[in-house]
Amino acid sequence: MSFSQSKQTFPLIILLCISTILFTACNLFGGGTPLPHLLKAPASQQIYTMPETGISDFDTLDPALAHDTASLNAIQMIFTGLVQLNDKLEVQPQLAASWQVGADGVTWIFHLKPNLKFSDGTPLTSQDVAYSIDRALQPATQSTVAPIYLALIKDSDQLLGGKISTLIGDSLLTPDANTISILTNKKAAYFLDMLTYPCSFVVEKGLITKYGETFTNHLIEGGSSGPFKVSQYIHGQEIDFIPNNNYYNAKPQLQHVRLAFYQQASTAYTAYQHHMIDETELPSSQLATAHTQSDFVQVPQLWINYYTMNYLVKPFDNVHIRQAFALAINKTQLANTVWKGTAIATNHIVPQGMPGYNSHLTGPDGTQGLSGNATKAKSLLQLGLREEGWSSVVQMPPITLTYAAGASNFDAEVAMMVSMWQNILGITVATQAIDYNTLLDRVTAATNNPQGLQFWGLAWVAEYPDPQDWLSLQFGNSEVYNNMNYGQTQEQQAVQQQLQAADSTMTSNLRISLYQKAEQQLVNDVAWMPVEQVTRSFLRSPAIVGIVDNGMGITPPDDWSRIYRVK
Repeated sequence: MSFSQSKQTFPLIILLCISTILFTACNLFGGGTPLPHLLKAPASQQIYTMPETGISDFDTLDPALAHDTASLNAIQMIFTGLVQLNDKLEVQPQLAASWQVGADGVTWIFHLKPNLKFSDGTPLTSQDVAYSIDRALQPATQSTVAPIYLALIKDSDQLLGGKISTLIGDSLLTPDANTISILTNKKAAYFLDMLTYPCSFVVEKGLITKYGETFTNHLIEGGSSGPFKVSQYIHGQEIDFIPNNNYYNAKPQLQHVRLAFYQQASTAYTAYQHHMIDETELPSSQLATAHTQSDFVQVPQLWINYYTMNYLVKPFDNVHIRQAFALAINKTQLANTVWKGTAIATNHIVPQGMPGYNSHLTGPDGTQGLSGNATKAKSLLQLGLREEGWSSVVQMPPITLTYAAGASNFDAEVAMMVSMWQNILGITVATQAIDYNTLLDRVTAATNNPQGLQFWGLAWVAEYPDPQDWLSLQFGNSEVYNNMNYGQTQEQQAVQQQLQAADSTMTSNLRISLYQKAEQQLVNDVAWMPVEQVTRSFLRSPAIVGIVDNGMGITPPDDWSRIYRVK
């Protein structure tokens, strides 16, 4: 269901704001494109104002601590790291000019771009990179995100546990001012993706030494390594950015970017109507007609709603019964009727917009159909019943689908699926809507538990845009999220081997191929039953051009040089 199994909030916060709204159909990625004859506005008008809705201020502007979308939006304008994502969500060099991996597969050597500086002119060196990563992992910093995203760094657990005092000189080595070597605790091709999370972004030690944990209140003085620097921060009202003249790449064309706080979405929408801001979320009352407007934008998010079954609990230890349940579902009908066309019916585990997305993937019936396959479902059910020694569905154990309570569209989706299983398979499925946190606890307790939860619905929202986050992390042996207990049979061991090989393979094409083969088998095995990919719908002024929307809602630092306002 559309409640994420991940307890991290990036990018979940902005996604949850739409989870209780029914959207209207539209063209994906629509809106925001000017007519060819429109001219670039003069420098004095190069202003872009965005709302931060539902909050009165940022939780933090410290990259080591941030986990919510609003804080991360601001942080990614001010700070940068060794590597970051481009607008296609691919890892690209940022502070680093290049890198290489040692023959041992665990030594990552990064070479910085020359003459890097913070916004106050202070040189930015490899020592600053090492300091920033080490600081994020220091127990005194109390980061909740660094222990996750920097867990691959060798001895990070020792530092967090207080057994060593620093990683500098241990797994963070700085042989010269332009080189940093980072040692990992295992071969992991996805390490670069983990480094794109802002907790590894570089902060200015001098500013922190001077002001301590309140350094973010003094960013006007310096500290920026990103395309913008802070020109004004009025707590509870707004933060303002101007171009950082010491930025190492092409400078932004916008001369002033303003993030304004709006506690009520309706207030932000009114401000947008009066041209006070350039972007806004849509109130539900406007969704039915907004898709025809030139400023309407809809973007698929890296968010998959899915259902899954415990392999250790009958009848779902039988793959043919699992396949029958999956093929009895008309996902297109769910997307159109329940989600009103703003969620995309899907067979995929790795979502559209992700590196590694497989456009050739098929469902368990070997086709790309999304409307179910009733004939095949009935045939597979009969095969599964015979394999279990049952002559009728009445001999099957009771089946209960558990999901998170709290949203009427999710109730409607479950009710519609229950009807499909009854009508096509003749199976009655009971339902249980429970508190979200209780559901997470029960899902966790299902791991290696034949008495655990039988059948449940959740969602996964990308923590980083790598197939490992969607495949190995969910279905690998001993992984914390493998609560459905995939990998119990001999036939499933080939998938485990493919996932392990893909995780450590540094050759990109081979790595993606291994993940895609594994994903296809996982879909065939109904390890997950993906149902839909969620989208985000909003309005953006057509006067703002050059933004490339993506499933994580990020604007890469170097994209700002191509974003501007037209007259």
